[in-house]
Amino acid sequence: MAKEFQVRNVEEFESLVNNMDFRISEALVSTVLKNLKGTRRHHHALSVVCEEEQEIYDVTIDRQDFVTTLLESLPRYEEEEKYEECIKIQEALKFLKEKIGKKKI
Repeated sequence: MAKEFQVRNVEEFESLVNNMDFRISEALVSTVLKNLKGTRRHHHALSVVCEEEQEIYDVTIDRQDFVTTLLESLPRYEEEEKYEECIKIQEALKFLKEKIGKKKI
């Protein structure tokens, strides 16, 4: 299930993104890890509920961005000392790289 963020407005969510809020990394990584073996291209990662605009924005992650997302998130997990999750991320990266390598053959 996708993570839901309640914010006052879009600017507040942009601030979370710009400040690399760890909860966003968690939502993206969780989505990637749950969908490693699937075939669907786009996966719903989080919903942003903007109170002032009375809008809901859904954020998806493209399967083609899985490796990049994991690589960019790994340092954040290390900073937060989430070492068990770091191992899961590294295993997922290995799996994805092997999968990509097989497609090139």
